[in-house]
Amino acid sequence: MSTVGIVLGSGLGAFAETLENRFETPYADIAGWPAVTAAGHAGKLVTGRLGETDVVVLSGRAHYYEGYTGAEVTLGIRELAKRGVDRVILTNAAGAIDTELHPGELVLISDHINLMGQNPLVGRNDEELGPRFPDMTEAYSREYRDIARHTAAELGIDLKEAVYAGMLGPSYETPAEIRFLRIIGAGLVGMSTVPEAIVASHMGMKVLAISCVTNMAAGILPQKLVHQEVLDAGAQVRDTLIRLLNSLIPRLTG
Repeated sequence: MSTVGIVLGSGLGAFAETLENRFETPYADIAGWPAVTAAGHAGKLVTGRLGETDVVVLSGRAHYYEGYTGAEVTLGIRELAKRGVDRVILTNAAGAIDTELHPGELVLISDHINLMGQNPLVGRNDEELGPRFPDMTEAYSREYRDIARHTAAELGIDLKEAVYAGMLGPSYETPAEIRFLRIIGAGLVGMSTVPEAIVASHMGMKVLAISCVTNMAAGILPQKLVHQEVLDAGAQVRDTLIRLLNSLIPRLTG
């Protein structure tokens, strides 16, 4: 049975505390691992078990906006692969562009639009890891999205889907940028996940991604955006995310 990897985004680290036989290693104790500076990211690698399933959790991630390279931002995904992970769940905090989405909801990412201006695969390719030109047609597994929807329905969780726009940050988007993103088909916006999904696809890993909607994107409501909203929404949805992951993870190992 395969090991499942999970990346926990801003304010979503509580799931790691629920694992059995938990062993934690601070990123600072792992040679070469980039320091995590974003608020709401614990900055530790956690191994453990969920029932009969081995799980490796990255509690916190590095971002381009912290000044890191593509290789540094995705080092965690490469590390998961070294540990035998071939399926990964990416989570993040995201702003809602689609007005049918609301703060405190969990939303499946069906696809992404990379507007970060960078790609973590730029540079010499290691053919042992993956092909020079990896296919991204199904970067987010349709099979896993179906399983996630069915699992959520059984739990009474409304789980919508949307396209995620990846932006460089760290400034939030302007209202004009949000209008542009809506026009090109994005329903969610954030500053992570896209590099990880690209690298995971490069290595042939199956990916499921779940966003926690933390706020309505700029210009949709007559208010300014603050990072505390992200942390507060993460706390609000924490128990729902844990319930979903507890039921979902064993179903991804069949």
